[in-house]
Amino acid sequence: MKHVLRLVKGELTLETAFWKWAVCGGLIVNIVSSALFLVLIVADRPILALIAGYAFSVPYNVIAAVGVWRTAEHYTGDQRWANLARIITVAGMVLLSVT
Repeated sequence: MKHVLRLVKGELTLETAFWKWAVCGGLIVNIVSSALFLVLIVADRPILALIAGYAFSVPYNVIAAVGVWRTAEHYTGDQRWANLARIITVAGMVLLSVT
């Protein structure tokens, strides 16, 4: 929980927030939730499928996007990297949340 709070506050490095939380964590959370969604749909459990598919991934995606955004505010290097991280994270998290 401590690491999540640091992420949301923008206290991590941009590299950590982007690569570990947005890219790697985002892929893991969204792949697992999508797989669970499919299993539950096949088992004819559509309500549980919706909950499993979105109740975990969407909040994670929002937290990761907010964390990268805030971390980019504190980035002291080339601002193009900070802006690129913001754009890729927001676009990726929106895409992952609606699919």
